[in-house]
Amino acid sequence: MHENDFERLLLQAVDQALSSLGESPKQAIYFYLDKSFSIEKQEIPQKIEPFKEALEKVFGVGASFLEILIMKRLYETIGGNLEWKESRELTLTEYVATAKRTFEERNEIKVTKATVKC
Repeated sequence: MHENDFERLLLQAVDQALSSLGESPKQAIYFYLDKSFSIEKQEIPQKIEPFKEALEKVFGVGASFLEILIMKRLYETIGGNLEWKESRELTLTEYVATAKRTFEERNEIKVTKATVKC
């Protein structure tokens, strides 16, 4: 597995969450992110903090609804348990970093097991 695999899964989660608003609003949000915040759709994984801030500027407190949907979709896609030992709530940025670390560790184990079997 490659870093691009996680980025693809993250983009898929973002797309699914925004789709909950409808196809036209989703496309309008991507357009607005690009024109007003210089965040193209494919750049979201590299610009997750600016993306989060843009959502908060556009939706205010309603952004948390979309952030939670993104986290749920990402969790459903990568599966398993994400390790988070602190007792506070995760922000979208922290969640993505934790999910990426878990995804990479899980796939590193799969690669190691496959190598051992050879």
